[in-house]
Amino acid sequence: MTTTGARVVTWILALAVGLVYGVAGTVAQAFLLGPIPLGLLLAVIGVTALLIAMRLLTADRWAALAAGLGVMVAALVFSGAGPGGSVIVPAPPAGEFSPGLVWTIAVPLIVAVVVAWPDLSRLPSPERSPRLKR
Repeated sequence: MTTTGARVVTWILALAVGLVYGVAGTVAQAFLLGPIPLGLLLAVIGVTALLIAMRLLTADRWAALAAGLGVMVAALVFSGAGPGGSVIVPAPPAGEFSPGLVWTIAVPLIVAVVVAWPDLSRLPSPERSPRLKR
């Protein structure tokens, strides 16, 4: 398989994994343990870990972007009303905390930060850089 073919397969697999994480996060984000939004915390941590791992293991920001797009598409699709009128991410009563709103905002922010983070591996290491003499 060519390098380009391998990269395209990686992007497709990353998109599929992102879709799975997005569905799981969208369903789980509503779980509360008393006043603590445990589902939201675990969903945000899981998606952040997925995207960071994808970026580090593939050394390709496009794979992380594909996974992030998968998460965002799944969150978008599952946030709407279903054919029977059921809603997975309901709007809370006025004045109450909305884990669904936080999830909807947090996912694109996490994707943007992970994908836009600079590649620090290309910077010269301190051992190889010439020392400035005073």
